[in-house]
Amino acid sequence: MNLKSSFTILASAFLLAANVPQVLAENNNREPVDYVNPYMGNISHLLVPTFPTIQLPNSLMRVYPERADFTGDRLGGLPIIVTNHREKSAFNFTPYQGEANGLRPVLPLSYDLEKIKPYRYQVYLDEAQIDVDFAPSHQSAVYRIEFEQNKPTYLVFNSRKGKLTVEGNTVQGYQYIDSKTKIYLYAEVEKTPEKAGVLAASTVDYGQSVAEGENAAVVLEYAAGVGELGVRYGISLIDEAQAKKNLAREIKNYDVDAVAEVGRKIWNDTLGKIMVEGGTTDDKTVFYTSLYRTYERPVCLSEDGRYYSAFDGKVHEDGGRPFYTDDWIWDTYRATHPLRVLIEREKEGDILHSFLLMADQMGTGWMPTFPEITGDTRRMNSNHGVASVIDAYRKGLRTFDLEKAYAACKAGIEEKTLIPWSAKPAGWLDEFYKEHGYIPALRPGEKETVPNVSVWEKRQPIAVTLGTSYDQWCLSQIAEELGKTDEAKHYLKCSYNYRNVFNPETRFFHPKDKDGNFITPLDYRYDGGLGARDYYDENNGFVYRWDVQHNIADLVALIGGNEVFTAALDSMFNTPLGKSKWEFYSTLPDHTGNVGMYSMANEPSLHIPYLYNYAGKPWLTQKRIRTLLEMWFRNDLMGVPGDEDGGGMSAFVAFSQMGFYPVTPGMPSYNIGSPVFTYVKMDLGNGKYFEIKAHNASPENKYIQSARLNGREWNQAWFSHDDIANGGVLEVEMGPRANKQWGIATPPPSAEAMPE
Repeated sequence: MNLKSSFTILASAFLLAANVPQVLAENNNREPVDYVNPYMGNISHLLVPTFPTIQLPNSLMRVYPERADFTGDRLGGLPIIVTNHREKSAFNFTPYQGEANGLRPVLPLSYDLEKIKPYRYQVYLDEAQIDVDFAPSHQSAVYRIEFEQNKPTYLVFNSRKGKLTVEGNTVQGYQYIDSKTKIYLYAEVEKTPEKAGVLAASTVDYGQSVAEGENAAVVLEYAAGVGELGVRYGISLIDEAQAKKNLAREIKNYDVDAVAEVGRKIWNDTLGKIMVEGGTTDDKTVFYTSLYRTYERPVCLSEDGRYYSAFDGKVHEDGGRPFYTDDWIWDTYRATHPLRVLIEREKEGDILHSFLLMADQMGTGWMPTFPEITGDTRRMNSNHGVASVIDAYRKGLRTFDLEKAYAACKAGIEEKTLIPWSAKPAGWLDEFYKEHGYIPALRPGEKETVPNVSVWEKRQPIAVTLGTSYDQWCLSQIAEELGKTDEAKHYLKCSYNYRNVFNPETRFFHPKDKDGNFITPLDYRYDGGLGARDYYDENNGFVYRWDVQHNIADLVALIGGNEVFTAALDSMFNTPLGKSKWEFYSTLPDHTGNVGMYSMANEPSLHIPYLYNYAGKPWLTQKRIRTLLEMWFRNDLMGVPGDEDGGGMSAFVAFSQMGFYPVTPGMPSYNIGSPVFTYVKMDLGNGKYFEIKAHNASPENKYIQSARLNGREWNQAWFSHDDIANGGVLEVEMGPRANKQWGIATPPPSAEAMPE
């Protein structure tokens, strides 16, 4: 090393040391919301990206920029309200300067300098030279529009299918979001326009004030040099009058800063329910961004004590309890609902109560599976609302009617068909399942004869058999809580139905035909058609090999004991695609985020890395979790490996970074993984906290050397909810080499033995 190099290194070290206090001060001044990066994952690996949603936690008012995808350089106007996760904005709002013949219901807007925070959206429309600032409240929002050109100025409001009326400085109306459900708008502009009218093609009819039909648009015109215009509006699912009340209740003027400041505080209070220390800035960004995404859905529909329900098309009194919907339960039962049980107990109780109201309002009495603003869409397979019911109840939540929940869950499983994506009554396939304990598969080339089976979604026989086995275990646990002993035994026995499709020769879950014969030959990597739906669903046989959430102990035994089980897990992570990526993903487009045959990108995989805990090798769970987090969840535009689905995957990230995970919702216990942060403090409410102290945790120090729980030495890789329900402290010593003896004393709990 030469002298010049030495001086350079010393000078750099000095400057770095001198800046440490400043860097620390900057980090110390950051609040939880400052770590949120709404852009994380906005470019998808293959299918649907994340969305940079601007909203308050679980609020009806939510928006994101309306563009083809993140890489597009045009906005399709400005958003007013996103009514369903992944949907485009209902209504549309476009500021414009120039000649009137350039007006359109929706104008493409070139943009730059975009800034998105959970509580604020700012963007510069560069070609138009218009500066936009936006902040939401719960059921209302405010825009501040600055016009830089000295040209005639217009505001265009558009309802894609509905009706709008302009009068003075107000615009009100509705848009259909399906055949029976409307979203209503009431908007006020800070200044009264010189004139206003209805836009037809590119002509403004100033003699009209009501626009109706497709792309119904009204225009407010201002003189050149107007400068700034404030626009505030309320939305409602009840009517325009309620939208006006919602605006008046929440936003008194056109001060975007004030509304954004309130939103910022709400987000900080919400995200601050979990405080973390240690880790890198990127670790904190991934954590708080993931936590923020768990609050995108469901949304609260209650408006001054009333709510519109698409489940019966009526307006109801809410009785003082908020009504929530827009929850894709197949995705969220796994980790999002269990996370709310810990940090949002009152809200989780209200959500479950809402599910029971939906069951009544639909007239069927069936627990919903995919409740959205437009009703229950019955997407995916199985009936996993039952898991959220028993999980919450077993963890002490008593703010919903368990007897009613049992009736709704039982009816959803017994009376509604198990056919995926169907809301029809039970039929032949359901009777076959009840008699034989599995859903039969069709042989290659065999024609579907069962009504209501989707040509696209198919029967999904293994996914439905395994999912229903788990649902029936959950049902058995509710029956047990209610003292229904015979029904508890019946459904516990049904919960072992997964055994009926287990192939002892291959040790995989394998489709059977109606005669009870395994369908062969079968390649567990590729077979099953598009999305493997002929046999599985979205994922292949390697992923569904582990889909027995309620009874991992029995699965270990079926596969051949601890060593064979963990070797099979290892094999999954090390089995190559065996095809080019384009061939593999053209068949299994949801099966991204691959590590071998494991798919980090789809929800049925989330619990799999924790399964080593059940077979005497917790150190491999620790290794896998850290590897998967570092590999697939990053603070960048492609930092989410697959469909995030409104909190379903993000809750897995938040739990796993903290160091524990609910493998079996309904089983009041948590598996221990590998804490990323040196300290976590979770606010459980009522002055109770759960703390995790991971001494020396770092990217290298990923392995637990020893542990103490509530002051006691702890040598098992799990703990019960009761251990932390009244507050608790998990303290672990972390190191760079695995302690292969730690955590093997007692495996995590599994289902009871099958009754005779």
